[in-house]
Amino acid sequence: MWTPCWTSSICPDVPGRRRRSGAAPGREWDNRRPMHVLFDEAGKFLAGRILSEAEASAQVELDSGKRVKVKAANQLLRFDKPAPAELLAQAQALVAELDPALAWEFAPEDEFGFAELAADYFGGAPGAAQQAAALLALHEAPHYFRRAGKGRFRKAPADIVAQALAAIEKKKQVATQIASWAGELAAGQCPAPVREQLYRILFRPDKNAPEYKAVVEASRATQLAPLALLQRAGAIESAYQFHWQRFLFDNFPQGTGFPRLVAPAITEELPLAPVAAFSIDDSATTEIDDALSLQGLGTGTVVLGIHIAAPGLAVQPGDALDELARARLSTVYMPGYKITMLPEEVVDAYTLGEGAPVPAVSLYVTLDEATLEIQDRQTRLERVPIAANLRHDQLDALITADWLQGAAAEGQIDAQRLPVEREQLSFLYKLSQHLKARREVVRGKPETFTRPDYSFRLVGNDGAVPTGAEQVRITTRARGAPLDLIVSELMILANSSWGEWLKSLGVPAIYRSQASLLPGIKVRMGARALPHAGLGVPSYAWSTSPLRRYVDLVNQWQIIAAARHGTAAALAAPFKPKDAALLAIISGFDAAYSAYGAHQAGMERFWTLRYLRQEGIGELSASLLREQGGGAWLVRADTLPLVFTVMGAQGLPRGTRVRVRLGQIDDIALDVHGTVIEVLDAAAASPEPADEEDESAAAGPIAIAVDLDEADSASKDNPAS
Repeated sequence: MWTPCWTSSICPDVPGRRRRSGAAPGREWDNRRPMHVLFDEAGKFLAGRILSEAEASAQVELDSGKRVKVKAANQLLRFDKPAPAELLAQAQALVAELDPALAWEFAPEDEFGFAELAADYFGGAPGAAQQAAALLALHEAPHYFRRAGKGRFRKAPADIVAQALAAIEKKKQVATQIASWAGELAAGQCPAPVREQLYRILFRPDKNAPEYKAVVEASRATQLAPLALLQRAGAIESAYQFHWQRFLFDNFPQGTGFPRLVAPAITEELPLAPVAAFSIDDSATTEIDDALSLQGLGTGTVVLGIHIAAPGLAVQPGDALDELARARLSTVYMPGYKITMLPEEVVDAYTLGEGAPVPAVSLYVTLDEATLEIQDRQTRLERVPIAANLRHDQLDALITADWLQGAAAEGQIDAQRLPVEREQLSFLYKLSQHLKARREVVRGKPETFTRPDYSFRLVGNDGAVPTGAEQVRITTRARGAPLDLIVSELMILANSSWGEWLKSLGVPAIYRSQASLLPGIKVRMGARALPHAGLGVPSYAWSTSPLRRYVDLVNQWQIIAAARHGTAAALAAPFKPKDAALLAIISGFDAAYSAYGAHQAGMERFWTLRYLRQEGIGELSASLLREQGGGAWLVRADTLPLVFTVMGAQGLPRGTRVRVRLGQIDDIALDVHGTVIEVLDAAAASPEPADEEDESAAAGPIAIAVDLDEADSASKDNPAS
């Protein structure tokens, strides 16, 4: 028993140990009180030497030298010997011998303390180590014993015990499976379950899944990065499939197929337009959204028709096709393949294919033929005869600026039997130049087309999903070619005209805007009609591609309501001002369109790198774009759509053309580096600055979600659990 010393000062027989003083707020020690205590610290059992004690707590020194204040309620066992660390070591050894199932059998049915169980299990008067062992065993067997308080327990019901034991056995089996899979991965073989869950493991893992844990365990054992480990084990069949399947996993987890849906017929009686319209697209385009027509050439007043496919006359908000289009939000483009927003049979029902009148939403712009000033704009719902579908990739070399201005011979064009008169194309080209010049005045500076557009063709894949092994051909097309300029300028005219019209009627729409051309000011989407500084127009509402962009389909519904109801359109339009659904569409479209664009850029980069291998290109010329850290420079290849990093350009000004020797190509990271081996010429007077597109085009490490550093930290003191 402990008998306190009631005299003040230090006990003479124990150096440094105070006697308890009645006047002091705390009680100190005499040498008859147990020196050590086992206590509960936030679910962990620690032991240490008691330094002093107050009414409701004690000051305890741990083996590490750390001192802690322990509440009386958390003090479970006091003892003189052995030492704290030795006690816990002895207790842990006894725990290994203690059978929790046997203890459960003869434990009291009512609530009991660990000392009672120790007495029953070990017999007699259990020592401190045996009592501590009972405490640890009870705490480590929650499937047998439930905690009823500090150091107090109660037997779990038999059915709960059975369920818990089954779960423990299952956990052991899972652990064995994880170890087996990790061993296979470390040996360079990929288990089928890991292969099936590859993209989930890498990019959206369930970190409790055994497949994920096997990859983490194998990566730690082999000291390989997870991606490198899986590549070595053969989990990634090909680099192309890696990028393709990753994109599908993120954006089309249910696959790219369509349910069986029938395109609803347009039953509305529409007037027949007195025009012969024609479209201008590339040969791979099946979703022909727009066509053009001209009336009145030579009369002094010309009527330009911009005709847009009209799925909005049949597809209605909330129906099955709308839900399908809203789920995809856009057609996805990539070299050699595309994933359409709408099923092929639906596209075929509304596309502006040549040979017959088709429903369309038409914008008619009346112009003075001499000055090209716009006199009137009208929107009509009608059927438009499509006389021809022109393909610019077949005609760009023939329909040149010189030919349109009458300077070139017509023989080559006549041989093509062009179904559109040169006078019409010439007028449209002149009008497009006029519209562009007028926009540039608003922009404050001209649009420059210093870089070409690149076209990719995969030989022999015929529209099937590429394998990544196809031969690729990369060709260039000058930006601002006459046919390209005609289409782009007239679509800008239509989108800005309809945007302003809807704004004047108070009909909400989805707009693209840009506050200024200052660096860092991006194009944004919203429901307000704001200026687009990059285009030089007062407002801009995408409306000319309703077969391949959901935003355009939404805006077409609003335009149709305006055409039908005029000034009352705001009441009849499907989407009302401040409509939450419209804002949700904007948010979803922004995210999807960015993801689709990033995939397209990634696949173009993949095929460019493949082209380097295919053609045996080890060196190429490039221009310096921007200096990066560590002496590296970002460069753009002169003849390929490739931005990459080089070394060896220190001290050179931006814009300098250099000869670069290429290093090893990484098809997974879509990366290649180079070294400058020759300076070709000095920088131009006004070198073109690097833009955000250039920065995003440069590859970098692939971000994966496998974390090898996740581990539970243990206390440095003597925790028992």
